[in-house]
Amino acid sequence: MARAFLIVIDSVGIGGAPDADQFFNGDLPDTGANTVAHIAQTAGLDVPVMDALGLGAAVTLASGDVAPGLGADPTGAWGAAREISRGKDTPSGHWELAGVPVPWDWHVFTDKQNSFPENLVAQICAAAGTEGILGNCHASGTAIIEQEGAAHVRSGWPICYTSADSVLQIAAHEEHFGLDRLLQLCADIAPTLHAMKVGRVIARPFAGDVGSFARTANRKDFAIAPPAPTICDYVHQAGRKVHAVGKIGDIFSMRGIDDLRKGRDVALMGHIDDLVDTAEDGAFVFANLVEFDSEYGHRRDPAGYAAHLAWFDRRLGQILPRLRPDDLLIVTADHGNDPTWPGTDHTREQVPVLVHGLGARALGPLQFVDVAASIAAHLNVEYDGEGQSFL
Repeated sequence: MARAFLIVIDSVGIGGAPDADQFFNGDLPDTGANTVAHIAQTAGLDVPVMDALGLGAAVTLASGDVAPGLGADPTGAWGAAREISRGKDTPSGHWELAGVPVPWDWHVFTDKQNSFPENLVAQICAAAGTEGILGNCHASGTAIIEQEGAAHVRSGWPICYTSADSVLQIAAHEEHFGLDRLLQLCADIAPTLHAMKVGRVIARPFAGDVGSFARTANRKDFAIAPPAPTICDYVHQAGRKVHAVGKIGDIFSMRGIDDLRKGRDVALMGHIDDLVDTAEDGAFVFANLVEFDSEYGHRRDPAGYAAHLAWFDRRLGQILPRLRPDDLLIVTADHGNDPTWPGTDHTREQVPVLVHGLGARALGPLQFVDVAASIAAHLNVEYDGEGQSFL
């Protein structure tokens, strides 16, 4: 029985979103952002496996740009997908890839300083058992830990920050504050944030000593549950196994998911590799590799981003020959995060849809929701969500 693998390489956009002028990094619209093309231009790209699947062709389809070094004649099926949800964030992108566009506008905290309203701050303090919070601003996750980490260790106050995304992030030291305490704090306040239509409360634990703090792999996202059934639900309801790799379980609130495997990207690729051998007949494997976004996109590191893409490409090349003849594997993304772009936020871009298992085929312009419809068609499960199959 056929299986399906969906790998989201987080933030690997290919430019060309027609509404990019409505999304901003600071005062600069995202018009012209192109994660893959600009990395190729500034740092070079060595991704022959994805290029053979159609990455370079997808970049040109989406944006008209020709990415240096990506000129293969595709042997896979390839296209460029557009998002209709009014966001350039993780939940919007993943939900829509799973067949559910976001039906509301997300609430964002627009003030760069004193970002959170007093009643919300009071609720955080009550849940944390502290007299105050640190941060309360727009910030980079690594920078805010460097700035406030020592004060956090002294006071025990949680570090709370946000960004242009619909999110409240809380950083705390795993030992001095406690990992379980941080996770409970986020779980306790998440319903209030979700009622405000804030997409995620994210626990951001870190460890180490003053001057050498580092975030750990124990991040956990507390996300609003999707408002309608996703491809995970449809596959699960059909009696098939759904395996989540990375933060997929958090994004979908574990709904329709049988098995969750977490870790850093190196470990996650190991889990995907294992599932190629062990996933059951008819199974769906849904994976997210977040470090393209968190480690290199937000930190505006083109060289590091290029190296991570090259690493993923090598691992993908080891996986593809071991897939079964009737397996379908799709590599895509959820938004952009151009590391050459001003600012530190996501960029509104189209994303590649690279498919192994359909032969060489130009899929043309696509919608995010077409990915879910195609997986349902491949697995032959009932599907009432949005999108059209490209099979």
